[in-house]
Amino acid sequence: MPLTPEQIKQAATELTARRNSGQPGPRLPESCRPLDLEDAWQVQQAVTRGLGQAVGGWKASPPSPGKLVMAPIYQPAISRAAVCTVAFPADRDPGSVKVEPELAFVLAKDLPAREQPYTEAKIDAAVGSVHAALEICASRYADHSGLPFPEMLADGLVNNGLWLGPELTAPEAASFELNWQAGDQPAQKAQAQHPNGHPRAPLYWLANFLRERGLGLQAGQAVITGSYAGVLTVPAGQAVTFDYAGLARFEVEFRRGI
Repeated sequence: MPLTPEQIKQAATELTARRNSGQPGPRLPESCRPLDLEDAWQVQQAVTRGLGQAVGGWKASPPSPGKLVMAPIYQPAISRAAVCTVAFPADRDPGSVKVEPELAFVLAKDLPAREQPYTEAKIDAAVGSVHAALEICASRYADHSGLPFPEMLADGLVNNGLWLGPELTAPEAASFELNWQAGDQPAQKAQAQHPNGHPRAPLYWLANFLRERGLGLQAGQAVITGSYAGVLTVPAGQAVTFDYAGLARFEVEFRRGI
């Protein structure tokens, strides 16, 4: 049975409180756990209403069986600062931060809700710039390993913010060599590969998903479309240099706050 409006409110109230306090918790009470994607979407939207924060961006990936990969990124959790202080839930390793290397498509024009689907060309025309970016990851569950996907979706799929880096110096690519280094530690390297092959494919899907739901995308919002190298663990409190070979190079320091 679908969750009732009261059960959706109960789940969202708990997840909202965890975001506000910075304290993760156990699984939601069984009485209000979302069991399917629609319930999870409704809880996610109720969290947005409960927080009362502007949506500054979205994370997205085209859907697959049993999965709907999309979540809002709240404006207060988006930073461009060279020293980025982010509120993290307490965890076992306060000296590190988990990030995902991504590209962010920043809109220059609105793509509002409407009946007619948006073409790829129309969506492309709304993109104002493309940036190197790092998704900041943390969950409102004390242990999210093995949780059913709807419970993860309700909580925003471990999104805890976004660091928006420099604009790309060349058109976005489906793959590139990724290098990163923290302080005097040895440099690390990976062959970065977009999970969908086409970094704009999730943006095209998201624009029409939100259009159908009466929401739309707004100018100024940043859309990230999937990690090129999974989750990276980088130290907090020291500068980390990233090189998206041929696309962008930048340095950022994450500081953990409350």
